[in-house]
Amino acid sequence: MVLNYNGRDITLESLESLEAMTYPAVDLFVVDNGSTDGSYEAVAERFPDVEQIRTEENLGAAGGLSLGVTELLRRDYDYLLILNNDIEADSRMLDELVAVAESDPRIGCVGPKIFYYWNRDRLWSTGGIIRFRESVTRERGMGEPDTGQYERTEEVDYISGCASLIPTRVMREVGPYDPVFHLACEDADWGMRMKRLGYKSVYAHKAVLWHMVSMTTGVYKPGRTYQVGRSTAIFHRRYGSRLQRIVFFFWIALAFPVAFLRELPKGNQEAAVAKLKGFIDGWRAPLGPPPAF
Repeated sequence: MVLNYNGRDITLESLESLEAMTYPAVDLFVVDNGSTDGSYEAVAERFPDVEQIRTEENLGAAGGLSLGVTELLRRDYDYLLILNNDIEADSRMLDELVAVAESDPRIGCVGPKIFYYWNRDRLWSTGGIIRFRESVTRERGMGEPDTGQYERTEEVDYISGCASLIPTRVMREVGPYDPVFHLACEDADWGMRMKRLGYKSVYAHKAVLWHMVSMTTGVYKPGRTYQVGRSTAIFHRRYGSRLQRIVFFFWIALAFPVAFLRELPKGNQEAAVAKLKGFIDGWRAPLGPPPAF
């Protein structure tokens, strides 16, 4: 399942690579999350066999994913492959992910070795790390050249929503992604809920994918930084201890002036201000229990 918002051309490229995968039984599915750039029509024309759900407005990453997952759970599938639209999959990626998923019934989520699309021998993620700072997630290995240092399949804190394979039985038990995380942290939140039920997140080193990294939302823009700040605060409220919350505010106090001064020469200081506003709004936002099916 590919989530797309106004990413017509990159979504078409991603679907080309997904159609080339060697796994024998794959149905491709696109959630068009309120796109206005002709994505829905372009996918229908180029890939008439790909089924799409189209929303009237952008529901955010968590909302769009949950809509697609809810529909797919009505079907008779063993696994859900959750993907961003700015990716290129190796032809054997799904074969390797499924092989790892089937090796242990306590595995609830599997992710590939992810490289940067534009620098194809440099790592973007080999599984996620959860840390209780001003940013609650970090991709393991980000920016490192691939020298074989992550050539082993192993448990990690969480799997990035960029590419994750989830058994449908686990998705039903854990529940959908929480829409309160409009953008960012929805994958880490889902991974924490899964872990509390006794399942594991596992990095599969033989599965390979390339990622364009934030092609839809941009890397450091006010709209994105606001949502990242808001989701980070909500994540801390749901999972952080008292000490971790103190550490969180300490890192905000350090990180905000650094980010503001870093972005000032670029004329992008509003992105730092937006993130701080997101932290404040996230701390005040209504927070109920996670959703369930």
